Formats: sequence, structure tokens, C-alpha cells
Amino acid sequence: MLTLVLFLAILSLLVLAHEFGHFITARKSGMRVYEFGWGFPPRAFGVYRDPENKKFIWVWGKGKSSLKDTAGGEESAAEFPATVYSVNWLPLGGFCKIKGENGEDKAEPDSFGYQKTWKKIIVLVAGVTMNFLLAAALLSVGFVIGLPADMNGLEDSDAIIVQAPAVMIQQVEKNSPAEKATLMVGDKILSINSIEIKYSGQMVSLIKEIGKGELAIKISRSGEEKMIKAVLEGGSAADSRLGVYLADAGVIRYPWYLAVYKGFVAAGIGVINILVAFYFLFKNLIIGQGLSLDVSGPVGIAIVVGQSAKLGFNYLINVTAMISLSLAVINILPFPALDGGRAMFILIEKFTGKKVPLKYEQLAHTIGFALLMALIVVVTWRDVKGLF
Repeated sequence: MLTLVLFLAILSLLVLAHEFGHFITARKSGMRVYEFGWGFPPRAFGVYRDPENKKFIWVWGKGKSSLKDTAGGEESAAEFPATVYSVNWLPLGGFCKIKGENGEDKAEPDSFGYQKTWKKIIVLVAGVTMNFLLAAALLSVGFVIGLPADMNGLEDSDAIIVQAPAVMIQQVEKNSPAEKATLMVGDKILSINSIEIKYSGQMVSLIKEIGKGELAIKISRSGEEKMIKAVLEGGSAADSRLGVYLADAGVIRYPWYLAVYKGFVAAGIGVINILVAFYFLFKNLIIGQGLSLDVSGPVGIAIVVGQSAKLGFNYLINVTAMISLSLAVINILPFPALDGGRAMFILIEKFTGKKVPLKYEQLAHTIGFALLMALIVVVTWRDVKGLF
């Protein structure tokens, strides 16, 4: 239950930050915003400020608010004389309804469609910008209190080591000896066959040296020491693998006056790593190798959030920042239905002088949305199947 609550809270934070980027830039650009909501319709309640008497007016019930015109690309119409700030029944993030965002009302100055190209682009990229800024802020706070980091090769005289490095499992391969032995992400390897493990390179060499047979692995999990038996199935040192990705993980922090800079640097490096991961993901899909990378859907992300929370608040901060960066990278991709896809159509119109007919653009966004939902269903099914 706690994992579900944490997952929904983090999802709401990330999506609301994203939508707030759209909201504030749209307002500053002279566009009208019909509604800024937490969760998805049907609406539970909302409030707006009457532009004439300046009083706050409460709204109860769903009214004309629907999931179809919020997430389905349908045209929206004004329901109230000012922006409604709403709370909705489906706690899956949030939304921002901007006048004319789907191409309607182009002749009206407060419409999205009326604005110049650069204003439209700013509004569209503001969401991913907010996700990047949120990740950088989280990492900055993390570096003040101490964040987990791979200490292997760390050469930073400004870093203050809070916790000495330990060999920690970062990922467990499917159907590997490690998975069969119930080793988990976050486990710290203390010893193998009574040999103390001090760094990851030593552990890799030891596994290859043993080659085949049973291992007695002493781990620390959530502060409790356990003995786990694993069986190496390789026939020689060359093909002997436990099936884990390791890190010499410690906890470092920085003085407060350096933490912000380090947070932005870490966010930038995170974006680069995520882009590289997406490159290999799309490459494998194109050449027919399928989802060879460990892609997670909502269920998998919720599990990671729960595991991170058990490891500590600083681990949860780190994971939340990485999810925020992933959301930013995904949304900026030039794929229909995403912010990057909408920006692509606007740039096509700008540079060709011809607008893609609205019905074809909406069709592209609908197909793109359907493909994204299909991908989420596939990876969610893999996540659920993996639980059993």
C-alpha cells in the first residue's frame, strides 16, 4: 500500500510540474487556460476567481469536464469565465487545458493557434524544461544531505564521503543464477564463500575463478545480514556469470554552495545517459531484436520506487529525479501525441509555409497515442508476469 501511495505521489509531482510549465508559459504568452487540474476527470471540485468581483467561486461536480477532451485531443470550450484549478477523481498526474491547443479558435488573440511560432514552441517545451529543473533541484537537495554514487574512479576533491563504498547490486538479469537465488536490487555483497568482497572488480574476478558450482553469498538487505545460495551454471571461467550489474556504491555530499551546480551537472549527465539508452532501445526495435533492454512500465516503476524507499530517502530522491528526466526525454521526442511531436508539426508549418491539415495532424496524434498505450500495455504485462 505504501508503495502505491508513494508511486501516485511521485507521479503527481512529476506530471504537475510538467503541466505547470505549460500553464505558466501559456499565461505569460497571452493564452487563455481553461483549466489546470490535479488528476484526470471526472472533476471532483474546483475553484476559480471571478474576474468581475474578484471573489473565489467553488465548483462542485464534473460539469463539462471529461477525460475525452482532456487527454483525447478533442476540442475544449470555455465553461467558466476564468481558469479553474481543479481536483479530479483519477489520481494519475494532472493536465492543462489551453484555448485552441488543438488548432481551433485561430482567429482569437488569446488562443494557442493564434500565437507566433516561437511562443507555441516555448509553451510546448516548457513541460520538459520543468521536469529537467525539478530533477536538478531534487539532485541538488540530495547532494546537500548525501546521495548514493558509484565511487569507482571518483576523483572529486570537493566530494565529502558520507558512507564508505560497498559492492551493491544495481540490476538483476532475467532468468539468471542471481534471480533464481532471489538476489535483489539494492543488496550489498559482503562475502562470497567466506571471502570478503571489497570492490566490484574483485567480485567479478572471483566469480570467473570459481567458474561453476554453488556460492555462499553473504548480503546486507535493508540493514539485515542474510546468507543466500546461488549456483553458477557456466562450464568455464569465460562463460561464468552470476547475472548482476554492480556498483561500488557509497554516499557523497557537497557543501551547500556547490550542491546546486553539482545537481545541474548530474541532471545533464542523466539526460545524456537516457538518450543513449533510448538510442539502443529504438535501434533494437528497428532491427527486430525487441525490447532487449529492461524497459519498465507503471508496475515496474512502482516496484523500483518501493525498493528505493526501503533503501532510504536519498535513494528515493535519486530515483524520482531519474524518472523526471526520463519523462522529459520521452516527451521531447518528435513523435506524434508527445510535446516533441506537436512541436514538429508547428516547425513543419513554419519552414514549409504550409500547415498539415488539422484532420491529418489529429489522426497522427491519435495513432501515436494508441502506439504509446500499446507499448505501455506490453511492458506492463512483462512487469506483472515478472512478479509471478
